[in-house]
Amino acid sequence: MLILSLLIGIVAGLRTMMAPTAISWTAACGILALEGSWLAFLGWRFTPWIFTLLAIGELIADQLPATPSRKVPPQFAARLISGGLCGAAIAVGAGSWPLGLALGVIGALIGTLGGAAARARLAAAFGRDWPAALIEDAVAILAALAIVCAL
Repeated sequence: MLILSLLIGIVAGLRTMMAPTAISWTAACGILALEGSWLAFLGWRFTPWIFTLLAIGELIADQLPATPSRKVPPQFAARLISGGLCGAAIAVGAGSWPLGLALGVIGALIGTLGGAAARARLAAAFGRDWPAALIEDAVAILAALAIVCAL
């Protein structure tokens, strides 16, 4: 489970809202048991829908040229918080949510910096950012699905 905490953090580093969307749907569907924990809100009835709307908004906003870098403090912090929260949620059932939180933050750090570097390389190869952004979107979505299927 702890490796999944790290991996969901990487997803949060790629797309801030993708990780909590995946975790929230998993909790709401009863696959990830968060009842009675401080993370129970992730499985509440409307939480997955709210996160889904936020994730869709993020996917759209990321395509806009005026969107700030993921490495500026507010965006960077949001990715670390998202990764930590989701990493903790995965590890809470094993009773090791603090370690899951730490691994989620580490994963978000890796995903943020590694994702930015990979996207820059892809954008340079394509000669523009848009195809690189779509590839990064696809990687984040598919990775999130793979992680929740492994739970």
